[in-house]
Amino acid sequence: MAQQKVVIYSSNDDTLHKLAFSAFTKETGIEVEPVSAGSGVVIKRIQTEKDRPGGDIIWGVSRSLLDTNKQYFSTYTSKNKDATPAEFREPGDLWIGNNLHLMVILQNTKVLPEAEGPKTWADLLDPKWKGKIAFTDPANSGSAYSTVTMLVDLFGGGDAGWVKVKQLIANTKVLNRSSLVFQGVGNGEYPLGISLEYAGYIWAKGGAPVKTIYPADGTIGQMEGVAVIKGGPNSEGAKAFVDFINRKDVREMIIKETFRRPTRQDLDLANLPGSMPALSSLKVLPYKEAEWTAVRGPTLEKIKDMIQETR
Repeated sequence: MAQQKVVIYSSNDDTLHKLAFSAFTKETGIEVEPVSAGSGVVIKRIQTEKDRPGGDIIWGVSRSLLDTNKQYFSTYTSKNKDATPAEFREPGDLWIGNNLHLMVILQNTKVLPEAEGPKTWADLLDPKWKGKIAFTDPANSGSAYSTVTMLVDLFGGGDAGWVKVKQLIANTKVLNRSSLVFQGVGNGEYPLGISLEYAGYIWAKGGAPVKTIYPADGTIGQMEGVAVIKGGPNSEGAKAFVDFINRKDVREMIIKETFRRPTRQDLDLANLPGSMPALSSLKVLPYKEAEWTAVRGPTLEKIKDMIQETR
């Protein structure tokens, strides 16, 4: 009999873990042993263990990390492949996307009346917002790094883009962790925050006066995916998890509890909790993931200098 346990290396948060893992175990009888750490840490572990893998699944890491480490994964054609657009899966089926994080602006409508909020990223450059926009330090957050670099390109690219990004950074309150941004906007310490889509919905569900603003000048969706680790102890259990985590009813359960937007596009979001807008109704910008990943080190130095110069 196959080993009835899967070891999942994940950088998702505990709320999502508890929800997904307990449902998976209840349905399949396969226990989950989670190894929870930041995405860089779980990838390093897979690289170190390549000759004797300790894990079966990697889950909750970005497209660029999945792509640059796909030699450690084994091919598996998910049962949910056809519901997932080609842009959110690896052509050779080495990984498949499941969560899609959109970068948004959160607004506390009690502190800042709804009509007075910004409509675009460009609106945030107005000096009137100085000290009123919570933002996570890009050195500590992959999504914050993606937001800054997306805005460099959106604001004209090159030096022109950086000049405007510096104006925006000058208006921000830079915090160490993403959760401090959600909390700060949720409890009214800051009228605005630059954050991830799901956070706004979770706070609103909890009764906070938080509105999620999808900037009219466009935003990016950051995909996270799942892959079977090559040579892991329980490859059959791993495949079962890949199929489970992207299944339509499971994605509906995940939206209901945690508001993580799915990569599969056949859910009726308007009639699910939160009434999130369909991806097709939003302006989604292309993002130069490979280019910005390649210059991450020097770019973070540049951002760090801008934060210091604008305090």
